[in-house]
Amino acid sequence: MTLSLRPYQRGAIEALYDYFAGNTGNPLVVMPTGTGKSVVIAGFVREAIAAWSDTRVLVLTHVKELISQNFQALLRAWPDAPAGIYSAGLSRRDIRAQVLFAGIQSIHRHAYQVQRCDLVLIDEAHLLGRGDSGMYRSFLKQLNEINAGLLKVVGFTATPYRLDSGLLHEGKDRLFTDIAYEVPVLDMIRQGYLCPVVPKRTETQLDVAGVGTRGGEFIAKDLEAAVDRDEVTRAAVAEIVRHGEGRGSWLVFCSGVAHARHVRDAIREHGISCETVTGDTPAAERDGILTAFKAGRLRCVTNANVLTTGFDAPGTDLIALLRPTKSVGLYVQMVGRGTRLAEGKEDCLVLDFAGNTARHGPIDMVDGRRKEKSEEAGEAPIKVCPECQTINHASARRCIECDFEFPPPAVKVAPQAASNALLSTQIQAAWCDVTGVSYARHEKPGKPPSLRVTYECGLARHSEWVCFEHTGFPREKACSWWRRRAPQLPAPSSVDEALQHIDALRQPIAIQVRPAGQYTEIAAARFV
Repeated sequence: MTLSLRPYQRGAIEALYDYFAGNTGNPLVVMPTGTGKSVVIAGFVREAIAAWSDTRVLVLTHVKELISQNFQALLRAWPDAPAGIYSAGLSRRDIRAQVLFAGIQSIHRHAYQVQRCDLVLIDEAHLLGRGDSGMYRSFLKQLNEINAGLLKVVGFTATPYRLDSGLLHEGKDRLFTDIAYEVPVLDMIRQGYLCPVVPKRTETQLDVAGVGTRGGEFIAKDLEAAVDRDEVTRAAVAEIVRHGEGRGSWLVFCSGVAHARHVRDAIREHGISCETVTGDTPAAERDGILTAFKAGRLRCVTNANVLTTGFDAPGTDLIALLRPTKSVGLYVQMVGRGTRLAEGKEDCLVLDFAGNTARHGPIDMVDGRRKEKSEEAGEAPIKVCPECQTINHASARRCIECDFEFPPPAVKVAPQAASNALLSTQIQAAWCDVTGVSYARHEKPGKPPSLRVTYECGLARHSEWVCFEHTGFPREKACSWWRRRAPQLPAPSSVDEALQHIDALRQPIAIQVRPAGQYTEIAAARFV
């Protein structure tokens, strides 16, 4: 049977070939929830064994549902695959299988039974911290020793960062060394491979003022005590029921076990079928609830800390966040439960009672980097003069040595709508008056030069790059940009030619700016 891969899935596999052809590290493949990591794993495994017939592969993850999903994905692509499962939860221990899908809890003490292994693929790799002595670390260390240090490890995740340690491939004692391939969630939505998530501002908001933090996250018992209040629960549930009319499958994330049950009971009072899944739910009961939910026989499921990863219910078209979190990864994973495509599903409505969208921003703009503290208490922030390399205090407007004038800091655009936007495209651009414009040649290694245009908007500066020497769409866009500013002159063929005619360009009186990741982009310009 031929495995049909989407272009970006094929790209992920090719990126791994390219990586291992020139590197010896442990790469990450970053793909949003719902884009088919299991299909990529299946394709990579099948091709690896086709090329090197004695290759032994171990696919690790943490929950039995993912073990089964990944195993079945390989069998669909390759019915005769020499594959097995090692999982107590699935009652199988096929330790000798050439391709072994295993739960880390079941296999972490049995590296010497696994013996020879060439390739380890870790699904949901964000659950593996760095510098710890957990099950993954000790198991992989033993397995690498058994295989003379030749073991290759690949991580697959939608969120390549952890709350306590930042990006998985950065910092000391990291297991993963690089991101070999990444596909943005917004691209997947635009190309129709994922379903849009739509925000709706809620009247009810959970109050976490005074809730303490430990390890970078809200303290669990204090968080539940703060939000599990009957009047707040009833108000939030009334909004869920009102907005959920006409939507078939509701998934509610709660702040604790008792909270999940209280939300369930309040939803039932409205005549809505609802059950709760927590870590205490017996396996058989949990399987029955989730099967009914996926089949559409159960309208709503509330949960506490168990359905954030490894849960696949494509029909989910309403997500309610009653779980405040400081973890950007948890936030993205929760919203990601609604991005899968399903027949008859146009989008997924997200009701954020927890303030997570305001806390973290749109899911395609999140930054998982750890915010490092200064090593010494009270250490003053600094900046280095680009002219004479003198160290200045961060607040200095001019260099204390050579009088170089530092540019004013960029002001981030944060329109009111951004606090509720789940995707950057949902943020309304803001108009800024232009007080000055400057032009300069911009060089980037390996790329043709471009014209950097910097707009001064009061104390803020915003830049755009006009690519006259590129080809295709960038060149067309540059020509269009030029025609609006100098309709009497043909578009230049080079940056140097453009700089010769700067005086002929019309200066906009205002530009429309919107956030784009850590920067801003110019969406439009207004002329007199």
